[in-house]
Amino acid sequence: MIDASTITVVEHALVADCLAALRDARTPAALFRSTTEELGFFLAYEATRSLPADSREVRTPVGTAQVRRISGRPIIAPILRAGLGLLPGFVRAFSEATVAHLGFFRDPKTLEAIPYYANIPEDISQGESYVLDPMLATGHTACAALQALVSRGARTITFVCLVAAPEGVAEVKRRYPDVRIIAAAVDEGLNEHGYIVPGLGDAGDRMFGA
Repeated sequence: MIDASTITVVEHALVADCLAALRDARTPAALFRSTTEELGFFLAYEATRSLPADSREVRTPVGTAQVRRISGRPIIAPILRAGLGLLPGFVRAFSEATVAHLGFFRDPKTLEAIPYYANIPEDISQGESYVLDPMLATGHTACAALQALVSRGARTITFVCLVAAPEGVAEVKRRYPDVRIIAAAVDEGLNEHGYIVPGLGDAGDRMFGA
């Protein structure tokens, strides 16, 4: 049983409807991509709820108003390749964010994450960071991505996924207890191959059609 304090599961009718479409094996690649993008936007709304903001005054057509604007430039780091599906929704939410890219492949025997690409600003200590990956399965890739950001100074990190397995949540919290996890659902667990059950299949393959 997952402790509610370790992960935020977004309970919303629109989120549930999008996730239902993604779980359906009959959903074609084009619809899978567009639905993932839409769900990414909904998750971005929840993930950025407490972003720091500055108060300032602006002139409206009929007077002045005290407003709040997001301060700083958040870092959005999708994990290649499936994390790219969530990226458009996040960029739509805040277009001035800095986008980093992280690439890993999974060793089929050990299930460990092997890095092959990282494009991250040298110092990301001043802003909020968001790691995007549709699936949080074993937690190995998630933790490798988190380590890559921590090594560049990231202090406040949120991991955003569509579906999480309890094993992955536990692994992230064991190694990075301060990282927030945002998900659309937490599933039963992992099968013998390390895939989430019932899950939604290989998100990258379904998104890109191969």
